[in-house]
Amino acid sequence: MVQDINRRRFIAASGIAGLAGLAGCIGDDAEGNGNGNGDGNGSGNGNGDSGNGNDSGNGDGEEDLEEANPDEGGEILSWHAGGTGGTYYPLSGDFKSIVSEHTPHDLQVQSTGASVENVGSLNRERADFALIQNDIAYFAVNGTGLEEFEGNAMENIRGVATLYPETIHVITQADSGIETLEDLDGATINTGDLGSGTQVNALQILESAGIEEGDFEEQNADFATAADQIRDGDVDAAFVVGGWPVGSIEELATTSDIALVEVSGDVRESIMSDAEWFAEDTVPAGTYDGVDEDVETVSVQAMIATHEGVDEGIVEEVTTAIFDNTDQITQKADFISADTAQDGMPIDLHPGAEAYFN
Repeated sequence: MVQDINRRRFIAASGIAGLAGLAGCIGDDAEGNGNGNGDGNGSGNGNGDSGNGNDSGNGDGEEDLEEANPDEGGEILSWHAGGTGGTYYPLSGDFKSIVSEHTPHDLQVQSTGASVENVGSLNRERADFALIQNDIAYFAVNGTGLEEFEGNAMENIRGVATLYPETIHVITQADSGIETLEDLDGATINTGDLGSGTQVNALQILESAGIEEGDFEEQNADFATAADQIRDGDVDAAFVVGGWPVGSIEELATTSDIALVEVSGDVRESIMSDAEWFAEDTVPAGTYDGVDEDVETVSVQAMIATHEGVDEGIVEEVTTAIFDNTDQITQKADFISADTAQDGMPIDLHPGAEAYFN
């Protein structure tokens, strides 16, 4: 049974503006109001749904890939990704190329704040497809786990496929002296953008490791800013969630000596016991410059989601195109396969996806 995690710190950090943004993310008729809404329209001021970054870096809520050009009889399908600093955005570019080549449809890919924002967009049918984390999918559909989802179950969201592990990276300077999660007691930590999947995961992990509200100073910013903060010594550690190698960490490691904090042993067991959507994971030695040994950690799963209003035939066509042509995927290609595409699927499948996988 999924266990509820204490989110007092999360709500306190969001404040009045953050809660307003989250309400916009989960509301039925939320519109851009200067804080940014669930489909990325707004000023991007750092609220959880403002498109200012989370699981996959910072997003601007605009289509940044080439314009969608479907064939005759095809549809322009809105696909919400993440920010340009992580994995969701370039992977969505791969999917756009595949769908355009192998179906009459084309994807209009938007950079967004990723998981928390994207479930709101799917719920309001502002997006046809989106990339999200499996834990956020479960929370949203079941109206649980996070206080802002309580009583707001997004029951129209459906699963398509799980893709690859979203690895929890805890980054610090190589000479910081921080080697374990327990060493973060009293530290200044960037836990990710307010309302992001990264922040949710960071607070869950810290709480399971015994680091409570008031035990550390929390800062919130997107991946690119987090990398700058580590480089400049403005924070002691930063959480980044994404399939390795994450571009912003790779870039940071080329100019600064970094280390990854281990999530291992009894602490890792406690984390996985408290939140069953976490799984064991390892960042291999050599993934980042200067990180010369394997680093044990945990991960969630990245997944493709849609909503029940999308035509069954279209979902089947898109799913077929992607998983029959995985050789054309350049991002996380070693992980993405039809054989593993239902591993860790936390919500009901869309009938179109079910038709393909069955």
